[in-house]
Amino acid sequence: MIEERKVSSEKAVLIGVVTQHQDEQQSNEYLDELEFLTLTAGGQAVKKFTQKLEMPHPKTFIGAGKLDEVRSYMEAHHIETAIFDDELSSSQLRNIEKVLDCKVLDRTNLILDIFARRAQTSYARTQVELAQCQYLLPRLTRLWTHLERQKGGIGLRGPGETEIETDRRIIRDKISLLKKKLKVIDKQMAVQRKNRGKMVRVALVGYTNVGKSTLMNVVSKSDVFAENKLFATLDTTVRKVVIKNIPFLLTDTVGFIRKLPTQLVESFKSTLDEVREADLLLHVVDISHANFEDHIASVNKILDEIKSADKPTIMVFNKIDAYKHETIESDDLVTEKSKMHYTLADWEKTWMNKMDNKCLFISALNKENLEDFKEKVFEEIKKIHITRFPYNDFLYQEYTEEDS
Repeated sequence: MIEERKVSSEKAVLIGVVTQHQDEQQSNEYLDELEFLTLTAGGQAVKKFTQKLEMPHPKTFIGAGKLDEVRSYMEAHHIETAIFDDELSSSQLRNIEKVLDCKVLDRTNLILDIFARRAQTSYARTQVELAQCQYLLPRLTRLWTHLERQKGGIGLRGPGETEIETDRRIIRDKISLLKKKLKVIDKQMAVQRKNRGKMVRVALVGYTNVGKSTLMNVVSKSDVFAENKLFATLDTTVRKVVIKNIPFLLTDTVGFIRKLPTQLVESFKSTLDEVREADLLLHVVDISHANFEDHIASVNKILDEIKSADKPTIMVFNKIDAYKHETIESDDLVTEKSKMHYTLADWEKTWMNKMDNKCLFISALNKENLEDFKEKVFEEIKKIHITRFPYNDFLYQEYTEEDS
């Protein structure tokens, strides 16, 4: 008989800093997100370490004393992975590895690892591979530390440098090759977009794990992969949807995240062409998340970077079934009402004013308020359709049996 083997997840400690640009609350939020990223990558966060610094230490990211504390904890609990919440330089990685004597990852490396696991199509795999090569290139020195033992002398000068230069050339050539491959695929995708004709295009955008793929499945009656983990969707999916009597194309795009690695933004810019060419954006938000307003700001920042911030947008607040708020007792005269105490009705009033009534509150999982969602989307698509096909006014009239 074959014995069942229990796969144990890799244990890790998470390390972040509190600086003048990132207060304690933000640092804790980022570490919570890093914990979710670790879980998505197949790991288990055992402990979180934070240190207050004016700015991250240029040599070891955190101070020497805190690094010794981390090492002592890891040795005592037999943990072999340390994950840092910011991108580390090659020298920082090398110095930290010398002290901790374990596997050291940063936030960028972790996100790249998740992307590599999630990529399904050749296009997505090529984009991830390009991002990995761009991340690896300045950090090659760290991989050749075994040559440090060699001393100078006859016949022993330069082999380390030669090996590194050879590897750098190989990676540069690979980056060049991957960029050419992406250009070819981009041309093919541009042709595909042209072949879709003048149909109205709607793109789902938002932070990662807000329920875009679940909403896509409900509206288009398709089976896009959806899971309660970060970056469940990497590959852009396009489906034809008909609401009432107007057809349009609905696109599910990759989710955004705070501190998104620059390499990924660069390599996935071509995927975001679907967002650039969309006529209408559905900005999906997880209202049950405590920091959903920060998520909105992060998404808007990336939309601004890809020059898509001015597009017609409907805010879709999803997961209303999971929303909970804190309450103030009737006899409590001390506690002031804050955003933590807002009910869904309070948030609806707030965002309806901000977005000029272009807001929806739904639950894609439980199919709550989906009819309102369809009606609102139909009205916005109809406006675009009328400008594009001004002589097809008869399409927008709803006929009943009495009219015929």
